[in-house]
Amino acid sequence: MTVLKNLLAAAFVLGTVQAHAQTVPTAGTTVIIPATGEVTAPNDQAIATLAIEEQDKDKAAAASRVNTKMKQGLDILKAQDPQASLKTMGYYTYPVYPEDRPVQPLAPNRPRQPTAWRVGQYVEVKTTNLAGLPKTVAAAQKVLTLNAINFGLTPAALRKLDDQRIAATYQALNERIAAVAKSMGRPVTDAVLDTVDFEGSGNYVGGRESAPAPMAMRAMAMKDSAEVAEPSFEPGETTLDMRLVGKVRFK
Repeated sequence: MTVLKNLLAAAFVLGTVQAHAQTVPTAGTTVIIPATGEVTAPNDQAIATLAIEEQDKDKAAAASRVNTKMKQGLDILKAQDPQASLKTMGYYTYPVYPEDRPVQPLAPNRPRQPTAWRVGQYVEVKTTNLAGLPKTVAAAQKVLTLNAINFGLTPAALRKLDDQRIAATYQALNERIAAVAKSMGRPVTDAVLDTVDFEGSGNYVGGRESAPAPMAMRAMAMKDSAEVAEPSFEPGETTLDMRLVGKVRFK
């Protein structure tokens, strides 16, 4: 009998709490609602970095070989992919010192003498010809080395994907507003969208994430110009997301 009384008392208390919760007025309530949207598209652009490096006791000889091989590599790239955008960069020359340290410290007026010179240069290849990319790179690798390759979207594809991202995020906001209104026992028509913050500012969401910087790698000189098997590439896809915050007021 005692158990039954306790159960009835608990049920009465729960019912009272629910009744009070249902009668909480929501007119004029302002709700901050975050939402996210995400869209994905296959990558349609590749940016490859190729390089040449030479080492010689004669600095001029090393530089001459680099200049010659870079020109050969550029000619190959232009022939394989005429529509590609090429940009040479990162020309460097620095001394190579012996690994063994001298037994006696050098005199102040006698600096260490380099045993050789290392000279190198990079070229960036930007192309949308992804189908022909393995053949292009393999041909260039007869002279140059592949330092890095990154896949992404062209500016036109990015603009198109950004339009889709905005639409998807706004749709997600509308769906969340409807869910909040339902949970409050209000028709969605009572909700008035006061502010939409596409930047996610106001400390509503975290800051933007930046893409990781590509890893720097040192390219070594090719030993010969033998045939190189075509490398395998998978362009993959790019996903863009967006966060927004909506300020909603209920009538």
